[in-house]
Amino acid sequence: MTKPAVFLDRDGVLTVEESYVCDAKQLKIFPYARDCVDKIHRKGYYAIVITNQSGIARGLFSEEELQKMNRILTRETGVEAVYYCPHHPEGTVKKYAVKCNCRKPQTGLLEEACRDFGIDMAKSFMVGDRAGDILTGKAMGIKTVLLESGYGSRRLEQNVQPDYILEDLREFAEILNGN
Repeated sequence: MTKPAVFLDRDGVLTVEESYVCDAKQLKIFPYARDCVDKIHRKGYYAIVITNQSGIARGLFSEEELQKMNRILTRETGVEAVYYCPHHPEGTVKKYAVKCNCRKPQTGLLEEACRDFGIDMAKSFMVGDRAGDILTGKAMGIKTVLLESGYGSRRLEQNVQPDYILEDLREFAEILNGN
């Protein structure tokens, strides 16, 4: 039996938007994040993080440091998994300075999560605070939610039309309908 997912961007959604978070000590999880993820689960959804982490390609932190942050995020919020893109075509670390299909707005990370979890995409959501999050969700044919708790509508990189614009993850968790 498949189950839908709420795909969550990390920064500005589950954690405070701090530009580049370079080590685990800088990771500030919103105090309400765990409660929201619990509500998402109770309503019958997976909660899966989909995040671009170009700081790795830019040489600001290592993939090992990000994995440490991911373990903390998983433990503290209860999300099922964290999928991340370490690439950026203009990166300074050659191994990661590539064009890829996993960097949002590309859909590679969502496709990987679908393979791993057998997700019902027809009922799924992409929740984020940037245009790339909305474009990714639209490309996958799922409902999109733009949150104001990070970059939000005031700092969109391009014009996008999300299905919902909400203040933060608490508001989304309240209006999400169960299956």
